[in-house]
Amino acid sequence: MRGFCDLSDAWAERLQRVVVEAYDRVIDAAIKNKVDFVVLAGDAFDTAHASYGDFLHFFDGLDRLDAAGIPAYLIAGNHDPFTSWRLDLGRLPASVRMMGGEATEFELFERDGEPLCLIAARGYRNQAWPIDEPIATNITRLDAVRALEGAHPRAGQAPFSIGLIHTGLDLDQSKAHSDPRALMCADIDYWACGHLHKHYVLPSAEAPRIVFPGCIQGRDLKESGEKGCYLVTMKRIGQTGPVSTSLEFVPTASVVFHTLKVDVSACQTLADVTRLVMTQLFHKNAEANCDDMVVRVILTGETELHPFLAKQDVIRDLRKRFNNAYPTFYCDKLIDRTRSTSDREALSREGLFAGQVIRVADTQHARSDEMVNYIQAEFVKRGIDVPSSLTRRIGEFDEAAERLVFDLLEEDGS
Repeated sequence: MRGFCDLSDAWAERLQRVVVEAYDRVIDAAIKNKVDFVVLAGDAFDTAHASYGDFLHFFDGLDRLDAAGIPAYLIAGNHDPFTSWRLDLGRLPASVRMMGGEATEFELFERDGEPLCLIAARGYRNQAWPIDEPIATNITRLDAVRALEGAHPRAGQAPFSIGLIHTGLDLDQSKAHSDPRALMCADIDYWACGHLHKHYVLPSAEAPRIVFPGCIQGRDLKESGEKGCYLVTMKRIGQTGPVSTSLEFVPTASVVFHTLKVDVSACQTLADVTRLVMTQLFHKNAEANCDDMVVRVILTGETELHPFLAKQDVIRDLRKRFNNAYPTFYCDKLIDRTRSTSDREALSREGLFAGQVIRVADTQHARSDEMVNYIQAEFVKRGIDVPSSLTRRIGEFDEAAERLVFDLLEEDGS
């Protein structure tokens, strides 16, 4: 868990358990639904040096699948590459196969002695991937049949084929890139993909061919919203008919994270602000399939309450009220981005200092590229790393700077 502010002891302890709980729910879902097999598309761990306890729990889950007669096919990701697994591969149950560590590998899944699905897989050997080598090279149905027919003469009769890869597609070309158009044209029925931490399906949820389930449990506020895995059902009409694939999302996160923006323009009192925020928290919680929710609340809008909300002691008191109201919600941080009700247009027409501030702010906002370059130069002078979010949030910083100037003017009675 990363980036959370001022967690209570109870919530800090709660967040220590959520990833393990999410993994258990994946295993539970597989057993409950009596699936044919499970695929894990890399990054089972966030590090190549996971703790011994985490490894044991991971293998316990695979043992549960094995006991239920459900095989699993794994590949390594950039965070847990194949080289970090080598000493532990001997612990894998007989029904679990780590694939594609050194080169593309192929497996045939059979049900009741009949060939059912070809699985072609490639994962990360090391933590880096050659930039000139698409990870899906040589992953085709034809390659799978050729590789398997020596040991399985009827491999070509399998009605389905799956490609199992860890890739950033063309969205993150530094991480085992793949051209989605090439994947769509390949004679593979379904691409089970890892790396992206959010749901991503191509070409559509109604006709999925390339599927990222995302991570099974968010770990910071950037990984917000529902998290889980997919129950995949594949059908074929006859031996040569088209393959029909459907997805059912299975929520696994026991704690969901959200950043909630609440416009308090219509609020007359701080009590109104409290009621409005709590109402929106309930609405957001109703949308999420989770036990608990951690939120960062941002107050917005133009309001006469702004001078009060700009005071840190008021913000601390409001946050405390939210956190004492319901144990299933936790406000990790409450941020004031409201504005005073002063007439910005009228002030900008004046020749006074306030009008000049607005004109400078507008010019600065229109020249965002120049401002980014200026800020970068100032950071470099001081030997400070430039935040990666600078370019994306420069407009937000402009607005915050303008609010700060007017807040200081109001404090001085100017």
